[in-house]
Amino acid sequence: MPRSSIAVLGLVGAAVLIALSTSQVCRADSAAPAPAKDHQTPWVVPDIDKLPDNDWGRTVRHGRDLIAKTSSLIGPEVKDPAHRFAGNNLNCQSCHINAGTKQFGLALVGVYADFPNYRKRSGSVGSMEDRIQGCMQRSMNGKALPEDGPEMIAMLSYLRFLSDGIPVGAKTFGRGTGAMPELNRAADPVRGKTIYANMCAACHGADGLGQRVGKVGDAKGYIFPPLWGPDSYNDGAGMDRLIDAANFIHNNMPAGTTWKNPTLKPEDAWDVAAYIDTQPRPQKAHLSRDFPNRLQKPIDTPYGPYADDLPESEHKLGPFGPIIDADKKLKDDAKH
Repeated sequence: MPRSSIAVLGLVGAAVLIALSTSQVCRADSAAPAPAKDHQTPWVVPDIDKLPDNDWGRTVRHGRDLIAKTSSLIGPEVKDPAHRFAGNNLNCQSCHINAGTKQFGLALVGVYADFPNYRKRSGSVGSMEDRIQGCMQRSMNGKALPEDGPEMIAMLSYLRFLSDGIPVGAKTFGRGTGAMPELNRAADPVRGKTIYANMCAACHGADGLGQRVGKVGDAKGYIFPPLWGPDSYNDGAGMDRLIDAANFIHNNMPAGTTWKNPTLKPEDAWDVAAYIDTQPRPQKAHLSRDFPNRLQKPIDTPYGPYADDLPESEHKLGPFGPIIDADKKLKDDAKH
């Protein structure tokens, strides 16, 4: 077992990702659902400022900073080349909002004790370290962290801290991005382009390249991150899949939106996500190796090969009903 795991082993609280449901997209402008009354852990974010000024407190706070200020600490423009691990100038909290503490903003609360678990993408059991490395190589378009280095230990410590007091196996409402029912049509990137121009371009730029804090080369990152282009996440990142992107946008965008008070209608979130995810971005090598069991591949994975014979364009944009039906038949056939 890596020393970084030993450093935080046994201190964990946990949560498992729950399935969410909302009213039908075509019938309601719904946000993420209210939690069920049973078997739910209250949403509590521990106060990091109450940690003592000792090795543990400083390590946890450094982990929080690595999530919130990634570009300034391990981005491609930092002065020391030995600390250039991220390949773009995003911060982890570009997706994990408020350093992973916002409900349905890809929250990190409770995530620590989900691991080790079986990872469909690799077809094997993976550790929390593996999951962090996946983010580094996909969302951050960079390279793996040293497994026992201070950055990995700090991130693991922060993730453990965010799970403090959550019972192992408990359901934590607010994890993930939410779960709107899929459209019964293909998402429309042409329509999404208009929505983007009206609702997103003021912050992220008409060209999708974001707004820098300062200037290129200063390692200060972005006020508003790029959504495509050379400094964005690559095509192997989870946000390049339509379902996660649409739900994330619906529950978090424009800035200040919450799952309780979404700004965009669901169908608008689907279409603008389609526009964003059909724009050019860095490419990750060897994506065909992902999901070795094709029947476990998410229906919206935008790259093949697939278990079914439906076109890549349908996997990218939907409608997803025919894919669900085709995959169900293949799974049923595999049982016999």
